Amino acid sequence: MTPEVLNRTHVASWLERYRRAWIDRNAADAGALFTEDAIYREHPFRTPFVGREAIQQYWATVTATQTDIELRYGPAIVSDRRVAVEWWVNLKNGGAPITLVGEFFLIFTDGGQCRELREYWTLAEGRVEPGS
Repeated sequence: MTPEVLNRTHVASWLERYRRAWIDRNAADAGALFTEDAIYREHPFRTPFVGREAIQQYWATVTATQTDIELRYGPAIVSDRRVAVEWWVNLKNGGAPITLVGEFFLIFTDGGQCRELREYWTLAEGRVEPGS
């Protein structure tokens, strides 16, 4: 895949696969979206997860207590192999409703896998709808 092939259709497909992996709490499916040596920085002040195996372990742990997951995206900004997109999640964590709102910055390979994910997010207790 050349950089110009990384278009909105590919990005939408990747984001949908990520969304489905989160809803299903499927660490293997999430890991398959990334290169073997990918960097997953889920918080700017924490040590990143490096490599597909570390990403899968993180996913298995962080999603273990989550249920009723609803994930929505805003419009993606695509430039070359870089993508920025806002996301909004309502879920229950250990039975308690929470809302997560964040931003992904993704860097893709020519082959279409993500080699780096950086996210910034904030958490609110309870269910909050976009635009509230």
